[in-house]
Amino acid sequence: MRPDGPLLPETAARRFLGSLIKPSRILVAISGGSDSTGLLLALAEALKATANLKISLCAVTVDHALRTESAEEAHQVAAFCRSLDIPHLITTWRGEKPKTGMMAAARDARYALLADAAESLNADIVVTAHTADDQRETLAMRSRRSEQPNTGIADLVLFDRRLWVARPLLGCRREAIRDYLRARQVAWIDDPSNDDPKYERVRMRSRLAEEADVVPAPDGAGDLRLSVATVASKWLDQYFIVHSPLIGQVIPAGLAADREILGYAFARLAAVFGGQVFALGRKQTDDVLALIAKGELGRMTAGRVVFDLRRDGLFLVRENRGILPLTLAPAARAVWDGRFLVENAAPTEIGIVAGATAAQSGQLPRGVTRRALAAAPGIVDVAGHEAPGNVAEKVRVTPYFSPFDRFLTRFDFIFADSLAAAFGTRPYPKPPLGLIDGKSI
Repeated sequence: MRPDGPLLPETAARRFLGSLIKPSRILVAISGGSDSTGLLLALAEALKATANLKISLCAVTVDHALRTESAEEAHQVAAFCRSLDIPHLITTWRGEKPKTGMMAAARDARYALLADAAESLNADIVVTAHTADDQRETLAMRSRRSEQPNTGIADLVLFDRRLWVARPLLGCRREAIRDYLRARQVAWIDDPSNDDPKYERVRMRSRLAEEADVVPAPDGAGDLRLSVATVASKWLDQYFIVHSPLIGQVIPAGLAADREILGYAFARLAAVFGGQVFALGRKQTDDVLALIAKGELGRMTAGRVVFDLRRDGLFLVRENRGILPLTLAPAARAVWDGRFLVENAAPTEIGIVAGATAAQSGQLPRGVTRRALAAAPGIVDVAGHEAPGNVAEKVRVTPYFSPFDRFLTRFDFIFADSLAAAFGTRPYPKPPLGLIDGKSI
């Protein structure tokens, strides 16, 4: 999906449709803005031109209910979709909105609503209208926070282990999309929040408008990360042992691998065992690599994970501090400590707390086992006592990979899938595109 230069929206739409490897029903996320309106129209025209009966379109508008005008705007979008004979659904973000972190909360709610809409409309892939301008802003914002190379907005992301989300217009400039709409006399809706300086993205957009109009290409960083992830997945298969969802071990031979591969792998393994959404930062990763390079037995803590270097390898275990309890009503499900998905099929309310009595292998170092049990999930009743067997057996606790199970970019897919195999969990669904950046996955 990587263009050699800026693409016209109609070219991007044709390329995307040509990359699909199976009959598809595409759900287009359309807000009514120029980008998403252009995406829907370009895909509709491309399908009409090819008369491909194996691909169909449907659309959804997520009303975040943050502005009084949003409901009427959603109905305008519905009318536009009817004019194209495209099935359309309006879904609304209901409930109390957070006072802080609005953008992140809205993003998470939006993708959850998109996934629900895809299920309702029998769609197997979602497309969103992120552009080259969005990419430029994202790269600029991330470069202010970190000197590490970053991939920017990924062109393909798996949401919640169930739905792939693609961004076909990442190679298109916003003004080219608007020219495309003007040529067809199609109007769009301007969201005033796109000009509100309280948002970081808006402030960055304003700053970039004063600089040279150059869109940096993130493809080099993306290609490098994909290449490293591929090698790291093979390293995982060879040298990493999962003794239980609580204990990981890298055998001694694996510690001699290339520093870049170890850095990539340990940064993400730390996030998995520590229940963190983001990979371990560079400074902490360098500290872990320094422990390994020193070659002396010892341990350190980074990203809520104890790295314990012993003669038989490096062990990874969640540190037993800062683990909060979780309460679950009957039929509820939630993630505990970022490490376990808990589903309560019992008829009563239950709690999940740190500290379990389950036995671990006697072949493991005693200190490693002790720390693992102290950070293990224990099922309790409302009074905090160990739940009786007839209740506990109805509570399902499965490993959850925080850096991958909510949002998994295609750059990390190969490594995440190898990790799932190591833990004995179900594989991630394969990407629906046959070729990405000229490479197959």
